[in-house]
Amino acid sequence: MKIICIGRNYADHISELNNEKPEEPVIFMKADSSVLLKKFPFVIPEFTNDVHHEVELLVKINKVGKYIDKKFAHKYYDEIGLGIDFTARDLQSKLKEKGLPWEISKAFDGSAVISDFLPKNNFSSLENVNFELKKNNEVVQTGNSKLMLWKIDELISYISQYFTLKKGDIIFTGTPKGVSKVSAGDVLEGFIEDKQMFKINVK
Repeated sequence: MKIICIGRNYADHISELNNEKPEEPVIFMKADSSVLLKKFPFVIPEFTNDVHHEVELLVKINKVGKYIDKKFAHKYYDEIGLGIDFTARDLQSKLKEKGLPWEISKAFDGSAVISDFLPKNNFSSLENVNFELKKNNEVVQTGNSKLMLWKIDELISYISQYFTLKKGDIIFTGTPKGVSKVSAGDVLEGFIEDKQMFKINVK
């Protein structure tokens, strides 16, 4: 199973991190060992003092595909979910300044929260899906898929030009604005529309 992540897919998040708007989707990967096991807490790693939450809509691929045309991309997934791309922001910033790859700030153990999945047929349109993250009962991130610079089908088509997509692969579609530091004792809850998708304790 591959975890394929999209960076800079919401304009407001690009602005809050003072990044440049990309001309094409920004892709990075997480290791399979990045997945936070169900019912386990997220433990802040010793190598960082500034881990940020990034809540994202997820797509689970349902069959093998390569060079997928955008108009056929909808056939390659049946479900969407919600996740968190935990990011060691201090480490990422240092690596970016040096022009180095930043996987160790994104793909460390436990850095990927993956919820259960919902049938996409539950939604009237996947281009108008609301989602949010609460930290200690306060809403800290809100997003809607209509605000994506590249929509789900566009992402699947683009990614498949470089990587063969296989059944079970997960795509993190990007985070909206509102990312912030997590601390020991925090409780993070993610919602698609009004349905709770996960609840994570931070230690």
